[in-house]
Amino acid sequence: ERKWQNTMKHVQLMIKPASSNCNLRCSYCFYEDECKNREVHSYGFMKEEVLEKVVRKALDAAELSCTFGFQGGEPTLAGLEFYRKFIDYTKQYKKPETRLQFCLQTNGSLLNEEWGDFLKEHHFLVGISLDGTREIHDKNRRDGNGKETFGRVLKNAKMLQKKGVDVNILCVLTKQSAKKITSIYQYLKKEGFYYQQYIPCLDPLGEKRGQHPWSLTPEVYERALKDLFDLWFEDVRSGTMISLREFDNWMSVLKGYPPEACAQTGRCSMQNIVEANGDIFPCDFYVLDEHRVANIADADFRFSEGVLVEKDFFREGMKRGEKCSQCKWYPLCRGGCKRDYAEEKENYFCQAYQGFFAYAIERMEWLVRFIR
Repeated sequence: ERKWQNTMKHVQLMIKPASSNCNLRCSYCFYEDECKNREVHSYGFMKEEVLEKVVRKALDAAELSCTFGFQGGEPTLAGLEFYRKFIDYTKQYKKPETRLQFCLQTNGSLLNEEWGDFLKEHHFLVGISLDGTREIHDKNRRDGNGKETFGRVLKNAKMLQKKGVDVNILCVLTKQSAKKITSIYQYLKKEGFYYQQYIPCLDPLGEKRGQHPWSLTPEVYERALKDLFDLWFEDVRSGTMISLREFDNWMSVLKGYPPEACAQTGRCSMQNIVEANGDIFPCDFYVLDEHRVANIADADFRFSEGVLVEKDFFREGMKRGEKCSQCKWYPLCRGGCKRDYAEEKENYFCQAYQGFFAYAIERMEWLVRFIR
């Protein structure tokens, strides 16, 4: 039986207006892999009537705030007019007391001055996928014609910066990039990108981990975390405040605050992923037929934190490895992401996290006491 709430204080959702359509052919794309594992590879482009229902139902449910995110595939393929209509609908349905936040995750290759002006005007936070240096980026992130994309992406990211748009760099951490983490971090800092995310690369669903040239292994990940922390710690200590999402979350936990990243909360929660046809899924890593929750057009659907809590997906998402209850690092790690769990119910990167925390904990606690 469905158990919807009528309202909630904070609503967040991630919309895929172009479904799996993308102008790039990144070798490690986890969403392309997901789409191969469902009946419909692409749901095309979101129609205006679907967009209207998404905005109306989200703002009907939200009390204090509502965060609208857009990702893909490549969400800018939906066209700038789509986003202008989106803004119009938010103005139409927003309650006076509800605060709105907008974010866009993009490969950055299709942006231009008009996009930049729009994103600045409406205060979008823009996450741009840039895998560090030219050599590393172009190794895995080429367009549909096999051409390199680094130059275009960097140019557009700098254009957004110049216009005053808030830009985060999303760097997929592969085996190749992890081994070059020092040069990548230093390069991004030199270019003025002080908000960075290093996202562990996912192997294809159902495959044994570590079989591809870009596959991130626990040993390589541990070394990268340690090297990255050394660099970050020295910058923060000297007054250069670089934001690294994973480190920021662990620091928040040490200070007694809840983490904002779902992988560090110790359970799966409803992320409200909205595909182009209006289908709702719990998590971007599980946009699969068996995990479909509802469709935005369903008369009884309401955005809710407690949506379908009896589903196996959420029950399984609360389970952690057998060793977790005895691990002294669990209060920081929380077991990690469900997608990284193997059949033996242990996080694939467990040893990497254990090694990293033992290496960094004293300096993390020092930062909590004296700086952050």
